[in-house]
Amino acid sequence: MDDSDKEKAVGLRFSALSPHINERQRRLFVASEARAIGRGGLALVERATGVSRTVIRAGLKELAEEHVTDRVRQKGGGRKPLEVQDPTLWPALEALIEPTTRGDPMSPLRWTLKSTRELSELLRAQGHPIGHSKVAQLLSAHGYSLQGTRKTLEGKEHEDRDAQFAHINAAVERFHEQGQPVISVDTKKKELVGNFSNNGQEWQPKWCPENVLSHDFPDPMLGKAIPYGVYDVFRNEGWVNVGIDHDTSGFAVESIRRWWYLMGKPSYSEATDLFVTADCGGSNGNRRWQWKAELQALADETGLSISVSHYPPGTSKWNKIEHRLFCHITRNWRGRPLVSHEVIVNLIGAVRTRKGLVVQAGLDEGSYPTGITPTQEERAALHIERDDFHGEWNYTLHPRNG
Repeated sequence: MDDSDKEKAVGLRFSALSPHINERQRRLFVASEARAIGRGGLALVERATGVSRTVIRAGLKELAEEHVTDRVRQKGGGRKPLEVQDPTLWPALEALIEPTTRGDPMSPLRWTLKSTRELSELLRAQGHPIGHSKVAQLLSAHGYSLQGTRKTLEGKEHEDRDAQFAHINAAVERFHEQGQPVISVDTKKKELVGNFSNNGQEWQPKWCPENVLSHDFPDPMLGKAIPYGVYDVFRNEGWVNVGIDHDTSGFAVESIRRWWYLMGKPSYSEATDLFVTADCGGSNGNRRWQWKAELQALADETGLSISVSHYPPGTSKWNKIEHRLFCHITRNWRGRPLVSHEVIVNLIGAVRTRKGLVVQAGLDEGSYPTGITPTQEERAALHIERDDFHGEWNYTLHPRNG
């Protein structure tokens, strides 16, 4: 029997007996288990039962005594907890961990890592004898735990935020009733291509993790992958164009163009209009003239009137593509190094969900130079119709040859 089996067996026996025996009997039980195991018994029993080595050693000492006593410590006996002995201990600790609201704003921990060891050192310097383990116990008892950050704050809220949401919803329903396509577009986070670590885990043979590079320096030969997604809201279908150059407005509209000819046109052969929802920033930002110029070219090419509505600033998480497409892509390649563009395309194209999401993907090796801005003449030539309600967010580009 190896140590893990022994530890499990001791833990099971202790759990079964513990509710039925007193403090002294528990002490003697863990001591006898440690003695029976022999070398390493103290550590093993401590892990299995949670009883400290100090208590186990006390039990071993009692087992070695010839005189047997029935004495059991009375309820309330023993040393009082530190927080009872020192009523100022918790307020002092709380002042250190919350300096901005309860303590000194010039606290040294204002700008340092709040580890339990640092907290205990500072408390000892203030005259509170305490170890880091006790600090952890106090924090846990008062509802504290190790926390990361969570993205929930949306920044400054625009006064017409809700009205724009209502405007988008009404437009989506109108286009759907007319049988016209509605898509949500955005650029997913750029990914390093190569044998790099990727967040998440996947099933592998035990003790056989996949080895990856210890650094994340981009490979100049492989570069990065730029996945631009197009999500068909009503057909629950996605297209991801994986670029290798730059995330420009030209690349964004080319991604929409490829979706239209590969997936959109076969499904909406009678379509005369296309409705696009997008964020306010990035390559499809509402202030980018190149975005509008590229959409105008697509409208001229396809004969579609392309209507666009942008989500208000700071509300990109409401864009449907984020939680209906991109999250599933991330989940599908978690824990896998993205060693090549082919692997990335295949992993995206393999995404399926129980709700019927179907995704196709392709590699775009085209060049998309940055710094291209339409001239004043080209801007004036756009056949753009802006809505009465926030025309900077809501507009339509009509074909110029229609």
